Amino acid sequence: MNKENTYTQLLPQIAAMIEGETCETSVLANVAAALHQAFDQFFWTGFYMLHPDGMLRLGPFQGPPACYAIAIGKGVCGKAFEAESTLVVPNVEQFPGHIACSALSRSEIVVPIFSKVGKCVGVLDIDSTQLGTFDATDKLYLEQVAQQLTRTLY
Repeated sequence: MNKENTYTQLLPQIAAMIEGETCETSVLANVAAALHQAFDQFFWTGFYMLHPDGMLRLGPFQGPPACYAIAIGKGVCGKAFEAESTLVVPNVEQFPGHIACSALSRSEIVVPIFSKVGKCVGVLDIDSTQLGTFDATDKLYLEQVAQQLTRTLY
């Protein structure tokens, strides 16, 4: 099955799974698990959420241990949050200021998550051990996942 077909089957499953749920931790945990299991090339799948201390703090995830906190404007996650825009990074070693939570990460996509009033509240972060894993297809569908989170939680 190609990537687009996987996403088109996964999106309604995620929507049904999180509909009516209000616990942020539970929803984010299940979304991370669903995404991670659907794609073999996803090495790390999870969330960093804005906390009152002004840092992006590690949320639910699937994969190896990760960084606990990321400053806004730092690394791919912090830059995507600051710009309020999805970042697709084909080679993390070429991204200025990349934060290497794992030396095995080679490519990354980070999608901002917004509240219903348009305030950025966190990011969905996915890493791969392969170069160039993520593209416009991932961007399109992962932004739809983020929109589902906004409708459900924020």
